[in-house]
Order: sequence, then structure tokens, then C-alpha cells
Amino acid sequence: MSTEFRTESDSMGELEVPVDALWGAQTQRAVQNFPISGLVMPRAFIRAIGLIKQAAAMTHLELGLLDEVRATAIINASRQVAAGAFDEHFPADVFQTGSGTSTNMNANEVIASLAARECEEPIHPNDHVNMGQSSNDVIPTSIQVAAALVTYEDLLPSLLHLAETIDIKAEELEGVVKTGRTHLMDAMPLTFGQELACWSQQIRSNIKRLKSSMKRVRKLPLGGTAVGTGINTHPDFGSRASTVLAQLSGVKFRSSPNAFEGISSQDVSVELSGQLKTLACSLMKIANDLRLMNSGPLAGIAEIELPALQPGSSIMPGKVNPVIPEALCMVCAQVIGNDSTITVAGQSGSFQLNVMLPVVAFNLLQSLQILSSGCDLLADNAISGFTVRTGNIEAALKRNPVLVTALNPVIGYELGARAAKQAYEQGRPISDVAQELTGLSKKELKKLLDPLTLTKGGIPK
Repeated sequence: MSTEFRTESDSMGELEVPVDALWGAQTQRAVQNFPISGLVMPRAFIRAIGLIKQAAAMTHLELGLLDEVRATAIINASRQVAAGAFDEHFPADVFQTGSGTSTNMNANEVIASLAARECEEPIHPNDHVNMGQSSNDVIPTSIQVAAALVTYEDLLPSLLHLAETIDIKAEELEGVVKTGRTHLMDAMPLTFGQELACWSQQIRSNIKRLKSSMKRVRKLPLGGTAVGTGINTHPDFGSRASTVLAQLSGVKFRSSPNAFEGISSQDVSVELSGQLKTLACSLMKIANDLRLMNSGPLAGIAEIELPALQPGSSIMPGKVNPVIPEALCMVCAQVIGNDSTITVAGQSGSFQLNVMLPVVAFNLLQSLQILSSGCDLLADNAISGFTVRTGNIEAALKRNPVLVTALNPVIGYELGARAAKQAYEQGRPISDVAQELTGLSKKELKKLLDPLTLTKGGIPK
């Protein structure tokens, strides 16, 4: 921004604003009042508020409340803001007034400045751009619009891509049997296909949860204005503007049947964040499974080999680490932390307004965005390219005394436990020890202890 200044004024008086800034006095006050973090509202949020201002102007033109000249100028300016052409003119810190008034006025002032360039009529940030609106309904609506757009456009496609990538790998490894593990200890066998199908189902269950939450995220409190009553707003504005937003975005937004709820609470954001936390738990489990399966390659489990993407150490030559699962685990940790912030913020409604809206917006949108990117990386740079160390898997499977579990219906638990204990102590195959202790033939034991058969469940015969 320029080091030269111009004088602007608002209801509190005059102050200096950078000469080339599109914002006005109220935004400048926010810049001066909140020099806290340097963090500004995310691109997704600025896009959403631009779309809302565009929809509002289109609706007020249709209702005959805004003349065509002003409306057209505001619509064009809002469209440019939504497209990201002027993001550098949104300097208000995330940690600001709890209603997000600074950011709403930032949008109003920028759009008014842009609109004035193509309009001979004066355009006022409050009277025209903010017509029929309040920060108290615009900011919650912006959170929901932004969250819905990122979910539908980024996160859900990324999750589907991840699930489909896992499915392809599961089908490829459908017949490869490995040692199962419970408590990180050897357990009954399963196939790689079964293990990966569990991951895929986790992802698909999360998709269903997110889609369910979207039903509530799409109900917008726009039109409730200051407290939910709709004061100074045309009674049809909220429903009509929501319909226009749906047309502009391709998402089925509609007016909330109770604007008080969307303004006084952030329950919808808390719910969505909770779903993202659940997704983070699922992804961290998958990422840690991959890390453990890849561990070694000589002193670990070493069942798989993840793609080698970069040197793993600045001092140990040749070391390669599971960097994608590690990065994803950090994404998940951030999302879980963001959820804690959103949970606290969600409790911070006092009577008719929640007063932690900006931090809800920042954390929720960050969670959505980093989960989207993380899922794509996991699919493309880890799961699709890992290979199986067949020799290690087969060797471990042959030595696994827990296979004796399959003999329980034939020889009983006590004799099975004795056989397993002896096999562990002597380091011998369980089939050899079982043959000595039970009198079952080698042929019978081979059939009863066949690992692939054991992955199909049921009682061995």
C-alpha cells in the first residue's frame, strides 16, 4: 500500500487511509485497533461475502428497493470481490470484533469504492451495499456459504478420490494374506483387501456424515438482520436472496425457518467441525497404520514400502521416511485443535448474537481446506504407489502361533493355549507343535490352519 494518505470519515470522525486502499474509515479503524496476528479472513470467506453482497443487490433490484444503475455497479463489484481480484484490500485481522463487523464493513467499503468507479450516482457502503443486512446475519451466512462451497467443491471430491484409490489398491491386494494385529500384537490373519476395505468404509462413512451436516449448513439466516426479527429488511429478502445465492453458487441454499438460531448460535458450525474431527480421527488411524506397516525396513514391521519422495535425514544417508502420512497426521492434529477452538467459540453466544464469529470462520475453513489437500496427497502419493513386501509377510504369517485359534472348536482353548505357548518358546511353526500335541494329521492341520481360509470367517471344518 502507498505511504501517502487520504482523509476519510465515519460516524466517529476523521482518520487517514492509504491513498490507494479501496477500504474506508471503518476498515482502517479495524486495522489500527486489532494489530494482533496478521491473519486475515480466508479466500473462501471473502468469496462467500462477495457472493452474498451480489445476491443482496440482485434481490433488492428485483424488489425495486435499489435502482438499476447502483444495483448493476454493486453486482459487478461484488462479483469481482468474490472472484478474488481484490483480496489484498481485506486487511482486517481475524481477531477483531466478535460479530465480524469489521470484515462486513471492509466488504461494504471495498465494494462501494469499486462500484463508484462505474456509477455516476453516489454509493454508500451502509445504505446501498449493506441494504437490508447486518453484520449479525451476513457474517454467519458467510461462514455457512463458505463452508458449504469448500465442502462440496473440495473436501467431498477429495474424500471420494481417496476412497476410490483405496478400493483400487484393495482389489489389487485382495488375495494377499497378512498377520492381523490387535493391541499391536500378532492376531488372526486377514487379507490386505479386507484391511484396506476398512479404511475405505471409514472414508465413505465420513462422506455420509458430512452430507448430513450440509442439510443444516445450507439453511441461511440472511434476512434476520440485527437480532433475527428482520428489522429494516423486506420480508421476502432472506428467502429471495438465498435462492439467488443457490443460483450463483450451484449449492442448494435456502432461507432458515428461524433466523434467530443462525444469528445467536453457531451450532451448525460446531456440528460440521465435529464431523471434521471425526474425519481427522479416521485419517490419523489410516496414516498411522501406513507408518507402522512401512516401518523398518530392517528393524520394523516392513510389510509395505511407501513411495520414496525425499531424503529422510540430514545426517543419515539413505534414510527415507513416511513423509505423507506424517504430514497428514499433523493436518489431523490441527483439525482436532481447531475443533476445540470452534467448540469454545460456539458456546460464546450471549442472548441474540454469537461473538466469536471470525475465529469460527477461520478455523472451520482452515480445517476444510487442509483436510481436502491432505486427502489428495494421501491418495496420490502414498496409497496408490505403495508396494507389498511379500517375503516379509509370508515369513511372519508362517511363524504366527495365534493361528492355533482356528483349532479351538476341535481341540479346545486350553490345549490350543499350550500349543501356542510352546510354539512361541521354541520358535517353531504352530502346525508342527499342534501335530505333536493333538494327534491331528499334517493334512488335517494344513487344512484347518490355512491362512487364506481363516480370513473368510466361520468355524473351520
